[in-house]
Amino acid sequence: MPSGPFVDRDTRELDLEQIFAEAVPLLGLIVLFGALALVPALLAMLFPGASVLTFGLLLVTQLILAVGLGVILLYVVARGNQLASAE
Repeated sequence: MPSGPFVDRDTRELDLEQIFAEAVPLLGLIVLFGALALVPALLAMLFPGASVLTFGLLLVTQLILAVGLGVILLYVVARGNQLASAE
């Protein structure tokens, strides 16, 4: 019976090295889009009285987070397909 992508073939236990190797690029994407979204969010906090500017900056923050979530989900699906076809 074939094992899954994150299971060691010999011991049938979780392959923690492969799990960590796959988690590092994913963490990089999360940090990247989180840091990008933090910039307009912090700028919005600097101008609390300017409601139009604050509203626009918060919309940009939400847009960055939404696009980042989409990119991360696409990466996870594409990488899962690569791992499944490599077996």
